[in-house]
Amino acid sequence: MYYSVEINNKPVRAKKGETILELLNRTGIKIPTLCSMSGFLPSGACRMCVVEVDGFENLVPACSYPVVEWMKIQTHSPRVIKARKTIVELLLSNHPDDCLYCERSSNCELQRLAEDLYIRERRIPGKKSRKKIDKSGPGLVRDPEKCILCGRCVRVCEEEQGVAALDFAYRGSKTAITTAMNKSISFSNCIQCGQCITVCPTGALTDKTQFGELENALKDKNKIKVAFYSPVVAITLAEEFGFKPGKDISGLINALLRKLGFTKIFNTSFGADIVLHEEAALLAKRAEEIAPWPLFSSNCPAWVKYAEQTFPELLEHLSNIRSPQQTMGALVKNFMNPDSKTDPSGYYTVSITPCTAGKFENQRIELCTAGLPDVDCVITTRELARLIRINGIDLHSLEPEHTDKPFGMYSASGKLFFTPGGHTEGLIRTFYHHLTGKEFIKSKISVLRHNKGIKEFNLEIAGKNFGFAAVNGLKNLKLLLEEIKNGTKRLHFVEVMACKNGCIAGGGQPVKFGNDSVKPRLKSFYEDDEKASIKIPAKNPVINNFFNETEGVTTKEILKAVTTTFSTKHTL
Repeated sequence: MYYSVEINNKPVRAKKGETILELLNRTGIKIPTLCSMSGFLPSGACRMCVVEVDGFENLVPACSYPVVEWMKIQTHSPRVIKARKTIVELLLSNHPDDCLYCERSSNCELQRLAEDLYIRERRIPGKKSRKKIDKSGPGLVRDPEKCILCGRCVRVCEEEQGVAALDFAYRGSKTAITTAMNKSISFSNCIQCGQCITVCPTGALTDKTQFGELENALKDKNKIKVAFYSPVVAITLAEEFGFKPGKDISGLINALLRKLGFTKIFNTSFGADIVLHEEAALLAKRAEEIAPWPLFSSNCPAWVKYAEQTFPELLEHLSNIRSPQQTMGALVKNFMNPDSKTDPSGYYTVSITPCTAGKFENQRIELCTAGLPDVDCVITTRELARLIRINGIDLHSLEPEHTDKPFGMYSASGKLFFTPGGHTEGLIRTFYHHLTGKEFIKSKISVLRHNKGIKEFNLEIAGKNFGFAAVNGLKNLKLLLEEIKNGTKRLHFVEVMACKNGCIAGGGQPVKFGNDSVKPRLKSFYEDDEKASIKIPAKNPVINNFFNETEGVTTKEILKAVTTTFSTKHTL
């Protein structure tokens, strides 16, 4: 059903049930918002989206008010613009004046609103809030002075992630967003997923950097500098520097990392191949047993931390194979050059990832060897972009280069691993080959590529039915766990990615990231998968050589290096 309404004196057809903001967006009229987020119910908290409606005494919040027949709406009347300017001026009245040094300078929504509304003087003086910066978290930093109480972080943490590490506290002018008991973020139940960073409109939430340590290591001539990066980074970084969305610039990343001073460069997809290779064997072993719970993936560090805090009974059912990041770190420090007498401490390993939780993961004691971390430094896609700009490197002028040996080749499944459902699809291919010795005949499993929070696939192998599920977004996991508990679901493997849309939308991705970018990025992965000649790790000659021909090293030693166990004692 449609209504006839007027917007800025022009007739428009409105759908029954849609809000004024939805109607404006559909008709191409843009108005500012701060608290509104796509996919979430409106809160009407910030009042930036107010519009003037004939017959209404007060201005109406467009995000939460439904369209009514014969409405006459003014989106930019003098009264509306004055109201919006006043709101921004009030927010600026006690906001820190450190834009030149702020992490979000030139990419701050509050700054942009002040620019768009042409606010060029401080008309409302206010007392600056003085609050301590919280740098206790391994992956993120909280600066409460820059918080404008939009509530986005609270909503994404509670409604999408199901964690609720942040919430509103106190009342009136003392209202603040904080953790339980106003403790540090490291004391809270935060899983370091970084989704709060990607939705924060200001510099109140940012990632924690290790630039100082990294720069010193790159200058150290006694260190062998090794970098490995997620294939997601190679696609996302392209958008940051003006390439076509979805373009894979892995070759350029190899070139720029060598330019920065790294000795060896690998793609983390090789680590994913190792994970799939060993996880298939683990799944085959568990399939022979009668287990009440399926095997859960452990490649997402935010999910592992969430399991330790919320579902400790599931820990014994987590895969004991390390994540691709930690697998790469262990392989580099222990097996990159078996003939070399270089001590593991002589290597400096850097992981480049779309995930802020990777910073937490590399500090875990059970992922260290002889007390030293296998991954020395973790930087996000955002940080790599900053590093490129700091060093004045023009990506467009570089010539593509290859990754190094011995971990320079990976299968299509290893690359697909980082997409939502891709881990499961790669495992199915590998598991099928493990049991039958043949390649899985389907070139793709479409049901695992749909944009859904929970995706399931059943497969019959040698007369036995196997159930697989892929979950992205922790709120969806709770729904699936209830079905498993009730016995309505019989599954053998469950892939869990804490973030909605998985690593593609990880907490370390550019802040301007939106759901519009998900499709071209996923399309790039799927197109590469179709073109690839090596579909599974078992067909990767480097994997076979590594397990069969590594001099002086046994398969048992390799497995010991890439496996681990998780326990609540490390995080609680």
